[in-house]
Amino acid sequence: MGFRLPGSKKTLFAVSQASSRAVNAPKGYLAVYVGEKMKRFVIPLSYLNQPLFRELLSQAEEEFGYNHPMGGLTIPCSEDSFQHITSCLNVI
Repeated sequence: MGFRLPGSKKTLFAVSQASSRAVNAPKGYLAVYVGEKMKRFVIPLSYLNQPLFRELLSQAEEEFGYNHPMGGLTIPCSEDSFQHITSCLNVI
């Protein structure tokens, strides 16, 4: 399950929380949890090298340390903000 962001060459995957534990991220991707409802997104590992995404990781470290309540990486921002940021990364 996935959707393509406008102007994007990469696909950003979103998976419901109920089914997220049964679905592994494909090779070369990382699962993150975003927003109040902790929606699961599967993103390319290449995002980890981008300064904009590293800022999100710094915020996650400040808020959660290394203890992420969902068992995966939790990003402390809204789903809309996350999708906007990842759409910017897709253009790079």
